[in-house]
Amino acid sequence: MPPLPASPIAEPTIASTVPLLDVRGLRVHFAVRRNWFGQPTATVRAVDGVSLSINPGETLGLVGESGCGKSTLARALLGLVPVTGGEIWFEGERIDELTNAERLSMRRRMQMVFQDPFASLNPRMTAGRIIAEPMDIFGLHSPRDRPLHVLRLLELVGLNPRSLNRYPHEFSGGQRQRIGIARALAVEPRLLVLDEPVAALDVSIQAQVINLLLELQTRLGLAYLFIAHDLSVIRHLSDRVGVMYLGRIVESAPSEELFARPLHPYTQALLSAIPLPDPAREAARQRIVLQGEIPSPDQTRPGCPFADRCPIADWDCFRLAPQLLGERHAVACLKVEEESRE
Repeated sequence: MPPLPASPIAEPTIASTVPLLDVRGLRVHFAVRRNWFGQPTATVRAVDGVSLSINPGETLGLVGESGCGKSTLARALLGLVPVTGGEIWFEGERIDELTNAERLSMRRRMQMVFQDPFASLNPRMTAGRIIAEPMDIFGLHSPRDRPLHVLRLLELVGLNPRSLNRYPHEFSGGQRQRIGIARALAVEPRLLVLDEPVAALDVSIQAQVINLLLELQTRLGLAYLFIAHDLSVIRHLSDRVGVMYLGRIVESAPSEELFARPLHPYTQALLSAIPLPDPAREAARQRIVLQGEIPSPDQTRPGCPFADRCPIADWDCFRLAPQLLGERHAVACLKVEEESRE
């Protein structure tokens, strides 16, 4: 076999003061019922005013219960679902208003790794063809050199280059996810959006994929938006963490600070559900059990969306909507605002 070419992926750049990704007040609403005139009578607010930023080479972890809008947010960033309002800036360029043709170059710089490693791969294509397809679409490398770049990517994600001509059903779940990661890296992106990339894998395989992602980030200078419901994975991977509830960010802080000192009652309840490795400490600690049901996202009412389930909510929480306040450690809770003023 001829020697592999040098890595085509750009070397890590020095982090600047401008965020790689800057999301401002993003809203994604879906009309679920319409009247005879086509006007919406019921709207699901899947993402309702989310603001976040990711710096070059940084990992932002996004957590929350199922149905809180994490995956919808990820798809909106990539233009896979229409945006209702707000702004999305990537490398200093506003991208939410781009046409499909204008968005093509942006999609090369921002790629996604999906949750299901089997459903996201074409069963009629070999691993080599799956990885080479993005290169064909964006016209990267000459047709003669593309097979060598595919081999390099297979080695980069820890797969045997001899598996080039195998089909997805011939791989294990972890190997299929590595193919998905190699496909995303084929176009030399700056940001990877990882939507529950290890949720469908066995625990031992999860650890291997997580270690691979950490190694790739260090080697290639990638930034990650890492979506997960496993808080231990989020803590291990993330530089900063955003907590979503009902389409909104309710708390955002550096990872270690958030896990050491959660401020929002919802974050405190989530962290209390993490099992401790010490049986004595696990038996002695007090778990926070949330009561009630998650409000329907198609209903609009004043106040904090978490008020119905919050153990410390008072009358003000049901009539006043909290804002996400704070620089390093931001939280949207009226009770925390009161404590900070005292």
